[in-house]
Amino acid sequence: MICLRRCVLALALLGGGFSAGHAADKPASFRTATWEELVPKDWDPLKQFRGRNLDRIREGDAKELALMREMRELWDNAPTRSDLNGANIRLPGYVVPLEQSRGEVKEFLLVPYFGACIHSPPPPANQIVHVVLSKPKPLRTMEAVWTSGTLRTRRQDSPWGMSGYSLDGFDVEPYRPAGR
Repeated sequence: MICLRRCVLALALLGGGFSAGHAADKPASFRTATWEELVPKDWDPLKQFRGRNLDRIREGDAKELALMREMRELWDNAPTRSDLNGANIRLPGYVVPLEQSRGEVKEFLLVPYFGACIHSPPPPANQIVHVVLSKPKPLRTMEAVWTSGTLRTRRQDSPWGMSGYSLDGFDVEPYRPAGR
């Protein structure tokens, strides 16, 4: 139940943590995007859980496992915004490595909050971006970064969760808040 509460809290704070193939040429500029804008305005990730008395479900109870399966099904199928397909964006987030060699990462999941995908359940698919870099970079698990590239609406499963987007990554740099 602790993991469930953590996920519900993270979704309630959505947007609060941070205000494939490769294209041949780097775009001239990247628009700074937010995690909140990756979620269609009419999608409510908690809608089907409202009105339920979740406080009565105990950790380890069969009801908790059933609720987690229901949430996972809903969140794995979370809708994406097709109008963002092909957008050149810059998005902050945390790194969950998928492919690494000699301390360098070529493929990773970008997630909106620390611990996402490492704890269960992972965020909804529209809050996980599968990034493939054109060139490996030295990155650490849960490192905060800015990632720039071309966003695609492409669903892909991984051991850490279902991503609803992919990013053909051109650049990854350490995260620094705007103005610093």
